[in-house]
Amino acid sequence: MKGVSKRAGAACIALLTVMLAVAGCGNGANEAESGSSKKEVVLNEVAHSIFYAPMYVAIEEGYFEEKGIELTLVTGFGADKTMTAVLTDEADIGFMGSESTIYTYAGGTEDYVVNFAQLTQRAGNFLVSREPVEDFSWDMLVGKDVLGGRAGGMPEMVFEYILGKNGIDPADVRIDQSIDFGSTAAAFSGGQGDFTVEFEPHATSLEQKGEGYVVASLGEDSGYVPYTSFSARKSYLEKNRDTVQAFTDALQKGMDYVQSHTPAEIAEVIAPQFPETEMDTLTAIVERYYKQDTWKENLIFEESAFELLQNILEDSGVLEKRVPYAELVTAEFAQKAAE
Repeated sequence: MKGVSKRAGAACIALLTVMLAVAGCGNGANEAESGSSKKEVVLNEVAHSIFYAPMYVAIEEGYFEEKGIELTLVTGFGADKTMTAVLTDEADIGFMGSESTIYTYAGGTEDYVVNFAQLTQRAGNFLVSREPVEDFSWDMLVGKDVLGGRAGGMPEMVFEYILGKNGIDPADVRIDQSIDFGSTAAAFSGGQGDFTVEFEPHATSLEQKGEGYVVASLGEDSGYVPYTSFSARKSYLEKNRDTVQAFTDALQKGMDYVQSHTPAEIAEVIAPQFPETEMDTLTAIVERYYKQDTWKENLIFEESAFELLQNILEDSGVLEKRVPYAELVTAEFAQKAAE
C-alpha cells in the first residue's frame, strides 16, 4: 500500500480495502453507447450541506439542464461511501474531499479517480464550545475533550493542521475520532466533549438551542485549503469528455452566481434543497460562509492547492509518499469553463 502510513488508522484502511475490492467492477459509461440527446449523470455528494451552495444554485437555476445534463443527485453520507459508489459505477461523478482520491491512488487502484473541479477553498466547519468564550485562542483546547471527526477525514486533519499552526501538539488535546462528523452534534448535545468541530447547519442549530457557542472558524484559521472537489474515474473522463465539460460549465455558472449575488439571494435560490431549514437560518448560514470567502471564483484545482493538501496529509501521518499532481488532477475542463 504505497504512500499510506501505519498511522492512517482503521478508517483509512477500511476505506482502501473496500475500494480495491470493487475497483474492477464496471467500465464506466460511454457517451458513444447512448443515443439520447440528454447526458445522464449520477452525482454522489459526500453530504448535503449549505457549504456546497454553488452546486445547488446550478441545480435550482437549471444550469445543468441548459447544458444538456440530466442530473441525478445522491447523498453518500461519507467520503468512503461516495468513493465506493464511483469505483463501482453506481455514480459517474463523486463530490468529496480530494484526499480520498489520494488514498485510492496510493492504494494501487488502476482505474483511479481524478479531480477535475474544485468547489470550496476554505474549511466549512466551526469550533463550538459548551460555554461562551471571550477572546478565544487555540491553546484553550489543551487538555480539553474535543469531538474532532473521523480519523483520516478532512475535518479532523484540518483541525490538527490548525493546532500545529498555533504551536499545539494534537496529542495534548483529547480528540475523540470515534464519531462520524454527521453524528458529533448529537453526541455533543448528549453531553460528550468540551468542544466539537461542526459543519452547518449543526453549528448554528447548537447555538439556537443554547447547547453550544461558535468560538472559531476553521475555514478562517486554516487559510485557503482545497476542501472539496468533483472527481471521476480516469476511464470515465476519457470516454465522456463532452459530458464532463458540460457538467463543469454548469457548475461554473453556479460559481458565477454566488460571486455576484447577496447571501439572501443565494439562500432564496437554494431553499428548495433545504426545506427543513427556516429562511432566516439558511440566510445566516450562507452569510457565514460568504464572509469567509468559502467559494472559489473558478473551479480550477491548482497545483499549489494540491501540494498544500498533501502537506496536511503528511502532518496528519496518513501519507508517506507524495503523489503526482498531473496524475490526480486535470484542470482542462475547469479552465475551459472559466473562459
